[in-house]
Amino acid sequence: MRGSAMMALAPGVPPWAEIALHHLYLYVTFGNCGEWHGMVLSDRDIISALESGRIRIDPAPDLATQLGSVSVDFRLGTTFMVFEHSRFSYIDPRHPQSIGDAMRTIEVPFDESFIMQPGDFALASTMESLELPDDLLGRLEGRSSIARLGITVHSTAAVFEPGWIGTATMELSNLGRMAVALYPGMRICAFSFERVSSPVLTPYRTKVNNKYAGQSAPRASQLSEENRRVTSSADDLPDG
Repeated sequence: MRGSAMMALAPGVPPWAEIALHHLYLYVTFGNCGEWHGMVLSDRDIISALESGRIRIDPAPDLATQLGSVSVDFRLGTTFMVFEHSRFSYIDPRHPQSIGDAMRTIEVPFDESFIMQPGDFALASTMESLELPDDLLGRLEGRSSIARLGITVHSTAAVFEPGWIGTATMELSNLGRMAVALYPGMRICAFSFERVSSPVLTPYRTKVNNKYAGQSAPRASQLSEENRRVTSSADDLPDG
């Protein structure tokens, strides 16, 4: 964008003029569509999307405390999954029983805490479920206040594809040197929303082999199912 349009500016042009030209470029390129392609929704756009039902969050967030300038805070749920490393020496992603049996589910009441020791890893879900339209993706990020305690809320799974429906599973880790108490109901992460260039052909919820749509609690890795399909496909290949 900062190409030919910006080269026309004379030296010493004030920053506000550069910003104005930038917005003019977006208007000419994308039209007056309210939400430009590839741009993050602002708080007013998020409110509009919630009111119209394009974005659905259940239970409805308290906007006074959960709405940020470009994001909505989600709260920690009551269900956690942890690896029982004392019982299993390793995990084999080709065998579903290896993953499922190695994890234990813990329910924590609202008035109690889940303690994460240094080096601990746990899966947890958000209290709120999220439903996205076919032209918006969601990005999950940790809250700065939580990160400053040494807690990360995701390792790699930060993007929620258009058409997502369900709660969000977080990969909690304690990177610090002190144990940290986490309480169900606390604001744990934030979702921002971005419009894609056009509605996707296959929303996530309609994908034949989607592994996590519709989840209401943290779900262990389904990598074994992916490997099973790959193995089955290989077995169907002709010999020679």
